[in-house]
Amino acid sequence: MEKLEKEGKGLYIYNLGTGKGYSVLDMVKAFEQATGKKVAYKIVARRAGDIATCYADPKKAKEELGWEATKTLEDMCKDSWNYLEKNKG
Repeated sequence: MEKLEKEGKGLYIYNLGTGKGYSVLDMVKAFEQATGKKVAYKIVARRAGDIATCYADPKKAKEELGWEATKTLEDMCKDSWNYLEKNKG
């Protein structure tokens, strides 16, 4: 189905992501790498109700929209940090 065929014909939901899951520790390390700043953390047991893994499956977005993530986790952290730095209170 062409992208434009869907316009105005209902609601379509797409998962946008890399298709890879990251741990909280992966996020901490990527943020440290992207910003050059240390993040204080401690490793504790998973909270009751926390799921073991969660990530977006972008297959539908690629197949139907031709969309796929091009940024790395470090790129995303760097972009987020740059935005926050430029938009301080």
